[in-house]
Amino acid sequence: MVDTAAQDQAVTGDVITTADGVPLKVSLKRALWQRKKTALLLVAPLFFFILITFMIPIFDMLVRSVDNSIVETEIPGVVKALADWDLDSEELPGEAAFQALFKDFKSGAEQKTISRLGRRLNYELSGMSSLFRKTARKIKRLDTPESAQAAMIKLDKKWGQLKTWRLIKRESGAFTSSYILAAVDAKKNTDGSVSMKPEEAQIYLTLFWRTIKLSIMITVLTIILGYPIAFLMATVKTKTSNLLIILVLLPFWTSLLVRTSAWIALLQKEGVINDILVGIGILDDNNRLAMIHNEYGTIIAMTHILLPFMVLPLFSVMKTIPPSYMRTARSMGATSFTAFRRVYLPNTIAGIGAGGILVFIIAIGYYITPALVGGTKGTLISNFIAHHISTSLNWGLGAALGTILLLLVLALYILYDKVVGINNMKLG
Repeated sequence: MVDTAAQDQAVTGDVITTADGVPLKVSLKRALWQRKKTALLLVAPLFFFILITFMIPIFDMLVRSVDNSIVETEIPGVVKALADWDLDSEELPGEAAFQALFKDFKSGAEQKTISRLGRRLNYELSGMSSLFRKTARKIKRLDTPESAQAAMIKLDKKWGQLKTWRLIKRESGAFTSSYILAAVDAKKNTDGSVSMKPEEAQIYLTLFWRTIKLSIMITVLTIILGYPIAFLMATVKTKTSNLLIILVLLPFWTSLLVRTSAWIALLQKEGVINDILVGIGILDDNNRLAMIHNEYGTIIAMTHILLPFMVLPLFSVMKTIPPSYMRTARSMGATSFTAFRRVYLPNTIAGIGAGGILVFIIAIGYYITPALVGGTKGTLISNFIAHHISTSLNWGLGAALGTILLLLVLALYILYDKVVGINNMKLG
């Protein structure tokens, strides 16, 4: 009787080979590589999509938060001439620096690019933008002077001030920390030291604190409101549960702008809620509640909008908890509350964690709803990032605020992992 295994493999010494003479180990490696290659090809479109739409923009934001190449690009001669000039010097730079300034300004004025540098330096010292525009406008009519220092100071006396040159010297590097410092309400002094802005002038630290505070409050409120809804959905009959799921998902079928506008109609002083409270006698017509254009409006509207993001993870986890757990606990003498606290609640912690981190991360970067219902007291840091990107065009500061917000989220994520454990998070 012929051994059929000998048709598929042969043993040569200690090496097992396939029927075509290839070592079995090599053949298995080839098969495994083919499977990996297929998997990589399937994942490649998603990888490139994330790379182009997510990773590259984040990298660009990180670079912009410290980029200062515009100074070296617009006035390269000045940067080179100031290389040996001491920032603490009590004397103006030499004639060579003024000659370089004249040539760089002349070139920048002809190309109409020098005003961009003025706007950049104006973030550090007020009046620099007007200085650069005025100088660029007048220098076009001048020929190369014998004394560039006298000519530049005649154009504007600020060129004879040490603080102007110290600023250019300080910001002449390819990278700067000025944007990051401004994003935490700090500033660089003319001597290069760092100090905090006066308390009444601090904006961004207040905004960061408000953003964290409101995001935590919204997350806690969604847990309080979403937990009983998810519990009901997980314990009723399937037909009723499906109807409740549709009701939870119903807001997603309506435009976010429409939902936010509806809250404006409900919360304003002449809105529906105040009219009802006045109509039933709870409030006087002169003492209507101010529930919009403040923190209350932001909390109410965002809690409603983000509630489904808490309910669905909770429901998916609760659905996997066997009802027999609670019946067993009660049969062993536990009250309903004790059985819930000692048995059911611990099994839903993973869903609370998943919903909580999802709602918190969405809330901390929310933009549209705080902009419409928050007013000046309910806006978040994301609204100021959008302002600097689209209105003031201070992309460096906007990128710095975004970078700090990203680092803040990462820090809170790491804290969550240490306390709860990211491996314990479940969506079902």
